[in-house]
Amino acid sequence: MPIMKNMKNIPLLALAALIVSCGSNEPTEQTSQIFFDDFSYQDMAGFNQNGWQARTGKGHPGDKRAHWDEKGISFHPAEAPENSFVRLSATIKGDIDNTAQAQICYQRKFREGTYAARVLFSDEPAQGPDGDQIIETFYTISPLESPMDPDYSELDFEYLANGGWKHDRALWVTSWETFQHDPWTMKNQHGLKEESYAGWRTLVIQAMNNEVKYFVDGKEFFTHDEEVYPEAPMSINFNLWFVKNGLIDSDETRIYQQDVDWVFFEKNVALTTEEISGKVAQMRTNKQVYSDTVPAWQPPLESPCSL
Repeated sequence: MPIMKNMKNIPLLALAALIVSCGSNEPTEQTSQIFFDDFSYQDMAGFNQNGWQARTGKGHPGDKRAHWDEKGISFHPAEAPENSFVRLSATIKGDIDNTAQAQICYQRKFREGTYAARVLFSDEPAQGPDGDQIIETFYTISPLESPMDPDYSELDFEYLANGGWKHDRALWVTSWETFQHDPWTMKNQHGLKEESYAGWRTLVIQAMNNEVKYFVDGKEFFTHDEEVYPEAPMSINFNLWFVKNGLIDSDETRIYQQDVDWVFFEKNVALTTEEISGKVAQMRTNKQVYSDTVPAWQPPLESPCSL
């Protein structure tokens, strides 16, 4: 064996480590890099402390006259038999100028791996007449550095409970290569199914091996190829917003809601819905309501809560 040559010149501890490593065919165990949040918050201060932001101001997507409001984020502690959750609420008071949308964003440092969330989609508003074209989402995104930015990355679940985009009620998935605002130009791959998805849904995105796979409640939904595979680190987001020109003609106040039970990510692995559910159940059994062992991107990136 070549490693036995000149053994007398090797320090004893180093020699022992060398023999152990050469004598074993087992792979070196690596610590999993996982992000998990059970949304067991009492207030916005704790939410922010763990790295989340609530969006404020105005801007894409939707109608530019609508605004994003931190007041649309509320926390609901566990009450048996229900789990704790965060709620996004979007409110219309008369017209688009009095419309508040909601969005939450987590740090920009995720790319390859498995993303998952358990969300409650709704087909009807919690208050007021129905019919506004609302979009309920779970998605990942990077900033658009310039029009048709070739490194732009975005992976979306979007539920249009009252239709829109020339389709009836549908759940959409979209993997983005890039886009520009004006004139509107886009390059992506998408898929949709026109049916109701109201109720609790487990949404999973696998971004591995130059493929993006979407799953709903454990069933494969759509697969997209390497043309739209994410190239840049992304943040994890949920938002609730209205399609431009999609409001009904009503002066009554309408409130739409989306609840999120938990969110999960594991780096560099493709996990099934069953595997994810097992990991989440174990963390809950261990009273682990929040964990983040996913390292920051190097160099660390700003994480704007926008777009």
